[in-house]
Amino acid sequence: MHEKDRHRVICSALQDRSLATVGDLCALTGASEATVRRDINTLDAQKRLRRVRGGAEALAAAPFAGLSGRSFSVNETMHIAEKQAIAAAAVDLCQDGEPIIINGGTTTFQMVHPLASRRMQVFTNSFPIAEHLLKNSQNTIMLSGGIIYREQNIVLSPFDNDVTSNFYARRMFMGAQGIGPLGLMEQDPLLIQAEQKLIGQADELIVLVDSSKFANRSSLVLCPLDRIDTIITDEGIDDRNAAMLDAADVTLIVVPAGTAQKEEAAS
Repeated sequence: MHEKDRHRVICSALQDRSLATVGDLCALTGASEATVRRDINTLDAQKRLRRVRGGAEALAAAPFAGLSGRSFSVNETMHIAEKQAIAAAAVDLCQDGEPIIINGGTTTFQMVHPLASRRMQVFTNSFPIAEHLLKNSQNTIMLSGGIIYREQNIVLSPFDNDVTSNFYARRMFMGAQGIGPLGLMEQDPLLIQAEQKLIGQADELIVLVDSSKFANRSSLVLCPLDRIDTIITDEGIDDRNAAMLDAADVTLIVVPAGTAQKEEAAS
């Protein structure tokens, strides 16, 4: 990641959480501690953040974003090759004409490119996914109703009588904040409530996550492992986590990063 990109990621992260440690920012940028500390010093001198012991803090309190977790703009810069390969494998599971649900997220967003040549019935709560497919494909798009959360680029409703209950899907594709023995994890109760409603409308649940998500944990469990039919991830998954999924009878699809780019070049 280039210096300007790291600076954007660091500043965006501080808009989201106000205070971040050097370790947090290393995880976000993929840079070393020494590089992140230099970035913090540079941004502090530019008056874009305040350097503190062990990390950095925003110059002003972060505005209320409505949901916990990092913003879409931060997440979309991370593990992009893995996300593209995972998304391409997900679209390969679909048949033209099928009704599917695609939950908002930066990994699921990468499905829009291989979907550009397909004709599906797509229900989503993601503005970027809906907008891209409307402009660049012949897919039929249905967008959920509710409150708009700008930072995450999704629409969520706290009410039971929204349009979600009127859509049936053969498969639902979604990401997650983390995965562990207890199941899929997320950070925000409202997000979990909305995603559980969507899961209930699909026959199959297919989870798209890069291998780093197996090291993430949260205090909130979205659904148990045995509710998941398939997990698509990259080659970074270790044997212990693969065995965990096998014990829960979850189908595991491992895709080498770069698969999507190779297929595009070949065509």
